[in-house]
Amino acid sequence: MRRVLAAAIAALTVTTAGTVATGAPGQAALPGWGRPTRPTAAPTPGSAGLGDSYYPDYGNGGYDVGHYDLRLRYEPATDRLSGTTTILATATQDLSRFNLDFALDVESVRVNGWSAGFARAGAHELVITAPRPITRGQQLTVVVRYAGVPSETLVSGYTGWTRTADGALAVNEPESAWWWFPSNDHPLDKATFDISVSVPTGVEVISNGVQPRAPLPEAGDRTRWSWRSAKPGATYQAFLAIGQYDIVTDTAPNGQPVVNAYSTTLGDRDGAARASIERTAEVIDWESGVFGPYPFEAQGGVAGPIDGITFALETQTRPVYGPGFWRRGSNPYVVVHENAHQWFGDSVSVADWSAIWLNEGFASYAEWLWSEEQGEGTAQELFDFTYAAYPADAEFWQVLPGDPGADRVFDDAVYDRGAMALHQIRLAVGDEAFFRILPAWTARHAYGNGTIAQFQALAEQLSGRDLDDVFSTWLFTAGRPEVAAAARTSLAPAQPRSWAKIQAAHRLLDR
Repeated sequence: MRRVLAAAIAALTVTTAGTVATGAPGQAALPGWGRPTRPTAAPTPGSAGLGDSYYPDYGNGGYDVGHYDLRLRYEPATDRLSGTTTILATATQDLSRFNLDFALDVESVRVNGWSAGFARAGAHELVITAPRPITRGQQLTVVVRYAGVPSETLVSGYTGWTRTADGALAVNEPESAWWWFPSNDHPLDKATFDISVSVPTGVEVISNGVQPRAPLPEAGDRTRWSWRSAKPGATYQAFLAIGQYDIVTDTAPNGQPVVNAYSTTLGDRDGAARASIERTAEVIDWESGVFGPYPFEAQGGVAGPIDGITFALETQTRPVYGPGFWRRGSNPYVVVHENAHQWFGDSVSVADWSAIWLNEGFASYAEWLWSEEQGEGTAQELFDFTYAAYPADAEFWQVLPGDPGADRVFDDAVYDRGAMALHQIRLAVGDEAFFRILPAWTARHAYGNGTIAQFQALAEQLSGRDLDDVFSTWLFTAGRPEVAAAARTSLAPAQPRSWAKIQAAHRLLDR
């Protein structure tokens, strides 16, 4: 979870309709280079947004991205970022122009080798005029050269780029790409990534996936770091951590590479960070037994610098954690939370940001299940204590986890009441059905997107139960639901041992 610019500009309108692929099971392949279909009507502009109910101008219509190739150069001393992003995409309509989401200064744009016109529009739109007609099904190679100082580049008074004393972090949700690469910035359009960054020698660069090659020396006492994500991911799940890091590598029980990185600025929090993040492979091994096979090619985590982010984010294959999580010692619960997102949020992403419960409610309930596993409090005990912790007249009960609003997507209720909703679903269908539903969901929508309605339909199909009342009451109805005393362990529940650690994590996650 993270800081949110989105709500500030959610009211911006979308002009022209467009389409984009919603993802499908299996690894996204780069589109073929066949002959485009013939146009049947005059080309039209791709939409300046995908019509998300909370953030309607996020993403763009008219094309589907298959792959991003980023070749960047970064100067920690000045925070200047420059480089070239190559986007491989397929037109999904006949296009006269199309948009990318981006905020830095653009030097040039080429489409299939031809120089293209470009202009700014709205808060973060880069409008590209096609140099030649683009027909539906045509393959597009879009090359954008750009430069700027991300920490000084504001969108509606905000930057999603965090400059630190020794480098920077490109980590945020629901938007972070705008400040370092042009993109179709919505989870509906996933792609694979190659990310290559040149920095002064002695500076480390960590990103997603695996390293296809060791860091390469370059002229001028520089080093180029390269990372590759072979499984499709949403643009906000791509990240950069640049600075002074101690990188620790290992092999996970499933044979995958584990890459953990620790900022050298952590001081006396370093031990607590390592005692938490070094359990990542253990956590993923356990979660794989509950949620289904781990969906990505690598594992790990990044303990960010003392002057970095104040939250944590489920960046694909390698979550990034702010230093606050280690202030009072180790906390494996945040590691459980962020890695549960690798299934719920990263592999299966929301189709619309209003369905954020499918991310945060599930990751929070994973903490409850881990607590059961560790003997630190059952999910029922955590439900009882959470229910009692919020008085009936608390504002907490007025936020709807299934539709919290654009300004409350990371509210306490999305996490805690979201976990409570899943526990009520578990009670309604029974353990046998519930623990079939979770891996069935992650398998059915792997590398794609899902909706709450789809999850309910699957749960009903596999359990044979009508769940309308449970979903309506716990996700979409304001007020504290009535819970029969017989469904709880006691009327005055004791605090589970895991409660303090879980809440310490949530206080930072939902900030």
